[in-house]
Amino acid sequence: MPNGSLSLPARLYLLAWDTTKLKVTGESHLHHLVRAGALTELAQRGLLIDENGMVTPVDADSRTGDVVLDGLLELVAESRPRKWKPWVTLRARVTLDAVRAQLVAEGYLRAAKKRVLGLFPSVEYVLERVSAVEALRTEARQVLEGPLPVAEVSDRDAALVALAAAAELRTLVSAKDRKLHRARLEALTERSGAATPALKKVIQEVRSAVMVATTAAATGAATGS
Repeated sequence: MPNGSLSLPARLYLLAWDTTKLKVTGESHLHHLVRAGALTELAQRGLLIDENGMVTPVDADSRTGDVVLDGLLELVAESRPRKWKPWVTLRARVTLDAVRAQLVAEGYLRAAKKRVLGLFPSVEYVLERVSAVEALRTEARQVLEGPLPVAEVSDRDAALVALAAAAELRTLVSAKDRKLHRARLEALTERSGAATPALKKVIQEVRSAVMVATTAAATGAATGS
């Protein structure tokens, strides 16, 4: 699976890796970001549409060929109708687990079994393709900083950076970057849903839901500590 064929949720997950410390950042809300990426890609592909505010599969039998995206399509089709915001958080770890399994199968990650407290089985993920993630980050930074005009950025690349910024993914967009590039980030968000007015509304709702989930996770972590 070359970098260019990586799905939006897979790219967002890989961008969360700190390639210096070889660890994932923002784990408390990473599952929300990954789910938002999957929802966004399916909406951009026209496979999930907005019907009176509800997330609706355009065809119950539609498939993308990507196990992560198809898994979410099935989940939405089999569930009661919901708005976009709940879908960013509802069973979001299912999508995160699917992304990690996919990246293990493709050689981006290695799954190492371990025991917590010497008793409970668990899995630790190790980043195998560091250079691929660094290349992905370089490409995403170019989208954030330019010089390519926003109008010439693909909708998927625009969504990648806009969602990463909304989730405060500091391995790509620092707090300083969010202030410095605020206007461009807003333009990238607009670009993400440029295909139709309905899609623009969906992108804005998903992005807002990610911001809310990120804030809630950060508040919960601070309270817990």
